[in-house]
Amino acid sequence: MAVRPHIVDRVRIDSPISATLVAWGNAWLGGHVSLEHALDRVEREAGPQVVAADDVETPLLAYLVDRRIEGLGAFRLALPVPGDPLGLTGPPTFNGAAIDAGQAVVAVLSGRCLGLVPSADRRGSSYSGIRWTVAEASAVPPDVPSLAEAEQALRTAMMAATEALLGMGGPAQGFPAPDTLDRAGEALAPGYPGRAHRVGALAARLSAALRLADERGLTSGQVAARGQALRDLDRAVRRARVAAHNAIVESQV
Repeated sequence: MAVRPHIVDRVRIDSPISATLVAWGNAWLGGHVSLEHALDRVEREAGPQVVAADDVETPLLAYLVDRRIEGLGAFRLALPVPGDPLGLTGPPTFNGAAIDAGQAVVAVLSGRCLGLVPSADRRGSSYSGIRWTVAEASAVPPDVPSLAEAEQALRTAMMAATEALLGMGGPAQGFPAPDTLDRAGEALAPGYPGRAHRVGALAARLSAALRLADERGLTSGQVAARGQALRDLDRAVRRARVAAHNAIVESQV
């Protein structure tokens, strides 16, 4: 049943909800889990989910069922930043919204694609979830690395960043605690190749490490000295996450 539109908090969200929807959505489409199970995992990540299309909001479950009837066959992940529209091929309206959010999902249907961009959805003092805004997306496949290429680039960038971090003074820049790493490793869903699980887990760990590096009081001089290595690592992490999450789609091509 559709629900009335309302004002949402259009802020950049920290949750990797697009990656979660892509992973579990593809697991559902591949017959590895039920739609209800997939939706439970998505909502466990960020709360209730609604989809806004044509000025009407629809619960995510109903929206996915309708798109499946229309030929929904796969989900792809986009993790763009300004100057690097990773996973996007247009049009500009969708690209701009995805870059502002730092993430998006591309739903691949028969002969066309739809883009879904998440934003924080808060209603009153207790409701907190995600609102997906739908836009037309180009059906041209994105220029993203293969899983093997992404894994090699990730390990190279990781070694370079480690050398840069250890070679400078200042606060220790360790990796997250083991319990954080275990949770970060749950990046993919059933049905993905083993290599994709491995690369996705490593990328999730490094993504958490990058957040720690940003949060642990680096001075301006240290930021300047380490900045290039961290930017290279961030670029490699985003590419590895996209390659891992799209691997189940590429394996079917």
